[in-house]
Amino acid sequence: MRIRLALLTTCLSVATALPAQAADATDAHLEGELSSGAVYVMDVPASWNGTVLLYSHGYAPAGSPKRAQNTPSTAALDKLLAEGYALIGSSYATNGWAVTEAVPDQLATLDLFTEKFGPARRTLAWGTSYGGFVTTMLAERHADRFDGSLSMCGLVQGGVANWNSTLDPVFALRTLLAPDSGIRLAGFTDQAEAVAAAKSLTTKVDAAQQTPEGRARIGLAAALHNIPGYNDASQPKPGPTDWGTQQSNQLAAVRGLIQRPAFSWRQEAESRAGGNPSWNTGVDYTALLARSPLYKEVTELYKEAGLSLRTDLSALARAPRISADPSAVGWMRNTSVLSGRLTDPQLNIHTTGDALIPVQAESAYRRAATAGGSAGLLRQAYVDGPGHCTFTTGETLAALDTLEDRLDTGRWDVTPGTLNSRAGQEDPTTAARYVPYRPTAYPRPHDLAHPGDNRP
Repeated sequence: MRIRLALLTTCLSVATALPAQAADATDAHLEGELSSGAVYVMDVPASWNGTVLLYSHGYAPAGSPKRAQNTPSTAALDKLLAEGYALIGSSYATNGWAVTEAVPDQLATLDLFTEKFGPARRTLAWGTSYGGFVTTMLAERHADRFDGSLSMCGLVQGGVANWNSTLDPVFALRTLLAPDSGIRLAGFTDQAEAVAAAKSLTTKVDAAQQTPEGRARIGLAAALHNIPGYNDASQPKPGPTDWGTQQSNQLAAVRGLIQRPAFSWRQEAESRAGGNPSWNTGVDYTALLARSPLYKEVTELYKEAGLSLRTDLSALARAPRISADPSAVGWMRNTSVLSGRLTDPQLNIHTTGDALIPVQAESAYRRAATAGGSAGLLRQAYVDGPGHCTFTTGETLAALDTLEDRLDTGRWDVTPGTLNSRAGQEDPTTAARYVPYRPTAYPRPHDLAHPGDNRP
């Protein structure tokens, strides 16, 4: 029976825990608070196999409760504990774009684990979504603490690229659907202003969806963010030329982008950066659209609407652009941009139908790792499914097994057949969906391995 110790108000300096020898006799469950104010959770099985997994959780909006998490799901936790892994993780001292707190909080959690249970034989970092970005930041900047890492559906394009890519679709929507509205897209004074802007643009989008011309323009905006036409398992799955269903499926993701990341979450990030860290000066939207995997859908929607795509792209080209605040770009670059320089193996997995962090983010990190000399240490694998971080337990644990196999043998085997076989061993009840896949290029990459990226 697992011993539960409620330490939610105990500071790091005075935390008490099961003595290390007690962990030899029974499972240990530990909760507490770090000196930063972050809360942590640790689960250590009696038959600990010597490997500790440090889990970084996904984005939590500012103002939401802090919650420690040490696995993506209860099913994964139970399975990994049964296999002998120690599982640890923390919240972050604050929520929002909290990378400057997340990284030290995670390292402090690892320090506390070592203090209470002794050094691990192997230490792996893993995380989902924003936590996949935190994981990669840990792997790049604190490589001496880890043997390998697993980023799942991670924001591995980094902060500057993320906010630039978030700007592009709302810029297109404002220009084409509300050109004289004055809706602010960046540089918000406070959260109330950002929320009001989001509501105004959402109203324009909802009205536009009622006409073929509006639907075509929403499809164009979706293409600039690479929002897939099947991005939620509850949606009807469109055929390859079912442009109407694809666009209808994209609408929900476009509305979600407006209501959260593009305005509310942006304002919170801007407040940390001290200004607007993104821009679209000099961006050629005609070229950006031509590189999108959704280009064909957009051209067909425009054709069906009897609308000139060339005219709308010209309108985007003429529209006044948004400039970044150089100091905010500098803050984001220093805190939230990846170098691509790995010292230990990293495996990334991503669903192909991700609308929140489109799968092209993996292309951005592959580009960085190649330029940073780490291509041999990085592997990426893809699950054919809709949604953000919608991996099955088997698919998740298969990725961990693959990373461990790389550490044991010195060789990667990330073929879909091997991954699906491992997933089936971990969870025989659910079909695994790893497939051969290579995403198209990220629209506007920005990393430390390419100096030219640093010029807004």
